Amino acid sequence: MKRSEINTIIREADAFIRSFGFKLPPFADWSPAEMQARRDQIDAIVDAGLGWDITDYGEGRFDACGLVLFTIRNGDAADLKRGGGMLYAEKIMISREDQLAPMHRHVVKAEDIINRGGGELVLELWASAEDGSMDPTADVIAMTDGVKRTVPAGGKLRLGPGESVTLLPGMWHAFWGEGGDVLIGEVSTVNDDVTDNVFKDPIGRFPDVEEDVAPERLLVSDYARYLPKAA
Repeated sequence: MKRSEINTIIREADAFIRSFGFKLPPFADWSPAEMQARRDQIDAIVDAGLGWDITDYGEGRFDACGLVLFTIRNGDAADLKRGGGMLYAEKIMISREDQLAPMHRHVVKAEDIINRGGGELVLELWASAEDGSMDPTADVIAMTDGVKRTVPAGGKLRLGPGESVTLLPGMWHAFWGEGGDVLIGEVSTVNDDVTDNVFKDPIGRFPDVEEDVAPERLLVSDYARYLPKAA
């Protein structure tokens, strides 16, 4: 992805999020220079991967296959293993109309996916076989706002604004918006986008960035380059 495209997507995403009255934390508006100036104060942001995350899954077709994410809070995997501390995470996301977030599952993370407004959120669901692959025949049992729903293998679950689904580790899922762009909330256990995403097809989680212009906001995948730890 070109950095100019990423800059535009972030500006548009910020406006879309604000249109629903949802307020991002202050660091969402910090420039790279401000983040660098505050580097000794923001270990918690950098280490937890909080902030903007724009991906085209390495496909180079953001409008067809991509997602906008902003990680608002995130705990520590070590706390999750020991069963105490900050065990949760929260994101706000945007799925554009007919824009695919491709088929994947998580090994550790359980998550609630919430339609916060806009169009209809459509999820394609599959259960995992014993070897972790997609089970071609098993029904998927999913909880939607406390109500048990049974979806056939590869079936579609549709969520209108205000509706949500709980996805447990191992549940294969892909999703997209229909009838308009969708503002999506995610509440989950600790999030690890580096090691806890298993994709059906060999694609990338983070974009390759062509630096045609300077970044207006940093992506979480930029932090290692722009915000290294002090020696």
